[in-house]
Amino acid sequence: MKTLLILRHAKSSWNYPELSDYDRPLNKRGKRDAPRMGKFLSEQKLTPDRILTSSAKRARRTASKVAKACGYEGKVKKIDTFYDAVVGVYFETLQALPKKYERVMVVGHNPTMEQLVGYLTGQIRRMPTAALAHIELPIQHWKALDVNTEGTLANLWTPKTLFTD
Repeated sequence: MKTLLILRHAKSSWNYPELSDYDRPLNKRGKRDAPRMGKFLSEQKLTPDRILTSSAKRARRTASKVAKACGYEGKVKKIDTFYDAVVGVYFETLQALPKKYERVMVVGHNPTMEQLVGYLTGQIRRMPTAALAHIELPIQHWKALDVNTEGTLANLWTPKTLFTD
């Protein structure tokens, strides 16, 4: 059994029209929600043993803040192809992981995060910014993961449902 955590990047800022979409930073809410989700992961005993993130600035910052807050001790790996990716790119990247990783987190963008949850669980779920899906996969090796893998959506959390401001 493998665990996949799917995290949509935290809320980004639109205050810098001169920046490309790729270079948009987190806004105030995003800077607050990312570490909250990391702390929540730690409390749920779901700290990943591998984190893979889109190389876009808002995703990298989200991954970094979550990693720090949950006590992740590894290096967050940037995956350039996760930016503006289709679901197949995530499958290919996950399939290449060594067996030793039991709990992996991917950090990316919509609509792909929602589509990934859909392919793996058969459920259509909305993933607002900083939403986190916890999926249990009935596989022993990552190389066995494919679009026919029937995972179980153990939970889907959002900052709005977890925290009161």
